[in-house]
Amino acid sequence: MQRDTSSSDASASHTGRVRRRRQPSEATADGNRANGQPLLVNDRNKYKSMLIRTYSTVWMIGGFALIVYMGHLYIWAMVVVIQIYMARELFNLLIKSSEEKQLPGFRLLNWHFFFTAMLYTYGRFLSRQLVNTVTSDHLLYKVVSGLIKYQMFICYFLYIAGFVWFILTLKKKTYKYQFKQYAWTHMILLTVFGQSSFTVANIFEGIFWFLLPASLIVINDIFAYLFGFFLGRTPLIKLSPKKTWEGFIGASVTTIISAFLLANVMGHYQWLTCPRKDLSTGWLYCDPGPMFKPEHYSLGEWVPHWFPWKEVAIMPVQWHALALGLFASIIAPFGGFFASGFKRAFKIKMVMAVFAYIYHQSFIAPQNFSVEIILDQIIRNLTYEEQKYLYEQLGGIFHERQMQS
Repeated sequence: MQRDTSSSDASASHTGRVRRRRQPSEATADGNRANGQPLLVNDRNKYKSMLIRTYSTVWMIGGFALIVYMGHLYIWAMVVVIQIYMARELFNLLIKSSEEKQLPGFRLLNWHFFFTAMLYTYGRFLSRQLVNTVTSDHLLYKVVSGLIKYQMFICYFLYIAGFVWFILTLKKKTYKYQFKQYAWTHMILLTVFGQSSFTVANIFEGIFWFLLPASLIVINDIFAYLFGFFLGRTPLIKLSPKKTWEGFIGASVTTIISAFLLANVMGHYQWLTCPRKDLSTGWLYCDPGPMFKPEHYSLGEWVPHWFPWKEVAIMPVQWHALALGLFASIIAPFGGFFASGFKRAFKIKMVMAVFAYIYHQSFIAPQNFSVEIILDQIIRNLTYEEQKYLYEQLGGIFHERQMQS
């Protein structure tokens, strides 16, 4: 009898499992899978994430716009703060508390190398702006000129001091850990300053060359998320499982169009297009140059006779913006894929800036020896007395030419 009871219970249990109805959510999920990969938009849990992203993005864009409005120095300060935060996070990645307890003060060595690299990098990029800021004070001008002239030696001395410091801190049983930290520190310096130094150079060439590439990266990221959210079906790369081909293609087209339009909007503001030649915060006035002066193109037979616009005004810089947009939409995302792989490798979470700087120097900046370049060389390599002598000699030459004419 017990056998029959158990058999009937098993049969009832089996029947219950067979006849259990699917819940609506299960049916919907199966329906989505039947048509291929499920759309991200059908995942209700993702709407909360999307709302949080939207809220945080609005606040970040608002804060970023305020910093851009305040000017070059504040943007540079923002970059420096981000650098310090990045370095701190990266320094902490491979820290082992057991070894650190045996090496008091060893962590300070990392920051010594960090600030030495900062002094070397920004000393090279901002020497002209620094000298132009202190020209009114003769004593301060001589001090700053001397620091700039011997900047490479000073940085080298600081680096050697750090190297000697590292050798003196070596302890038995921690050699492997210390050398690994030494190599890791240099990789961090290359990663952090290799990108951000070009960012700062772009800022002082004109905020335009910093703001446009940064905006294109943000636009590409936002629209890749939106297109992937609503249309994404086909995975793009295993490093980022949520990236889809639909998001990649949609964001690419949107980014290139945005680059062309944004370049026209930003090109009308001298605050964005004028280079900053000193470290002041005053308003900028300059000749925008041919890159930012609209050229008119006749539409001719391309439009019907009833169309109100017969010509279109396009700035030459807009054509260059297309190259930036193409890079931002196709190549720059792979920087994000690299970051994803890096994040997975170390359990944590700036290619565009380098391209923007190299492109500007190669195709837009004048390639001849301009007055600014010559002045920069004079300021870097001549003492105050030599500069004064050069000034007197040039004055004599100009006077002779006036007499001959």
